[in-house]
Amino acid sequence: MDPLLLGALVALATILVLFSGVSVAIGLLIVSAGFLIVFDGVRSLELMPEILFGKLNNFALLSIPMFIIMGASIASTRAGADLYEALERWLTRVPGGLVVSNLGACALFAAMSGSSPATCAAIGKMGIPEMRKRGYPDGVAAGSIAAGGTLGILIPPSVTMIVYGIATETSIGRLFLAGVFPGLLLVGLFMAWSLYSTWRSGQAGVLGAGSYTWREKFEILPRVVPFLLIILGVLYAMYGGIATPSETAAVGALLCLVIAMVIYRLWDPRALWVVLRDSTRESVMILFIIAAAGVFSYMLSSLFITQSIAEWIGTLEVNRWILMGAINIFLLIAGFFLPPVAVILMAAPILLPIIETAGFDPIWFAVVLTINMEIGLISPPVGLNLYVINGIAPDISLKTILTGSLPFVACMVIAIILLCLFPGLATWLPDAVMGTGF
Repeated sequence: MDPLLLGALVALATILVLFSGVSVAIGLLIVSAGFLIVFDGVRSLELMPEILFGKLNNFALLSIPMFIIMGASIASTRAGADLYEALERWLTRVPGGLVVSNLGACALFAAMSGSSPATCAAIGKMGIPEMRKRGYPDGVAAGSIAAGGTLGILIPPSVTMIVYGIATETSIGRLFLAGVFPGLLLVGLFMAWSLYSTWRSGQAGVLGAGSYTWREKFEILPRVVPFLLIILGVLYAMYGGIATPSETAAVGALLCLVIAMVIYRLWDPRALWVVLRDSTRESVMILFIIAAAGVFSYMLSSLFITQSIAEWIGTLEVNRWILMGAINIFLLIAGFFLPPVAVILMAAPILLPIIETAGFDPIWFAVVLTINMEIGLISPPVGLNLYVINGIAPDISLKTILTGSLPFVACMVIAIILLCLFPGLATWLPDAVMGTGF
């Protein structure tokens, strides 16, 4: 059978299997095994266990559970509430400052926890009621938190970037650096829209509940600064050549646990068990998807699907930006239905040869891909962040939350366009810190 037609059959079968309700990892294994049996014979399955476990034989994978523990220990405390309160105290006299402080808290907490749902829950529980109480539109209140939560998969340290780096054999350190300026760009665009929307609704003069003394402003900082110092320390150790990403992640996880125990009195063994249990569950899920995606990639390569698609794309006389536009549409649609980790692991084996053939930088493409995945987090039918916000504020309809999130989707699209026009936004910092080699 023609490999391109076979590739279309694989895509259709994968969609049908995943929509059946089975987990992503099991679905990928079912599709891989089925096509290998039909086209390569039953004996081809002998290699599956070796490929499955061989994919996990990567030292860089140790950073995933460590960063997850790091985020879980933060999310299990009042760090989010303290971060929100600290920014609110410092920005309370700024017109529209409450929505800015919420977005700033989302960005910082997302960077610390690396989890979009955790960010929405931690910041939204305080931020949404407070914004509504002070007259901010429901759409701005809900949409800003939903969008702000997505920043966790872009701003380093990011588990999504680690997965992309492993899937494409790309430097994780360079990927982390590549997400810094685009992450700040998105924060700026989110803040700009929120302030404009607030001004348009006549709430530009909304101030905080009252003024705070300098003592009140500074007294909350000791509960927030240690976590920020850990993030900066992890990044410094990684880029200063002091330690590998896995080593820095392990130290960061330990320090976050210690600070959670010291500052927030997380002494109860049951609370610590919940942190470790949830971290283990999420880590195993991600690692299982990575292993299954390795088998899926082997199947695509064994049946010459990946090579044929790359060769076919190379023969097309199509402008490379039209090609990139088509890839973005594909990623958007995939992100509407699947979690970011699954999309990256499934799409990377096919897309990486294509973007390299077209002359695109894989580091730059990682940022574009991640922003597409962010859009999926606040877009139906899955739109995980939308449902988290609806759970926090059930009296705000899902339609209102979605409507409030759409302008932030537009901000993300603008960010992608700016990255296409100025790729240095993603590539300059990695090149400046780590050199121009890959």
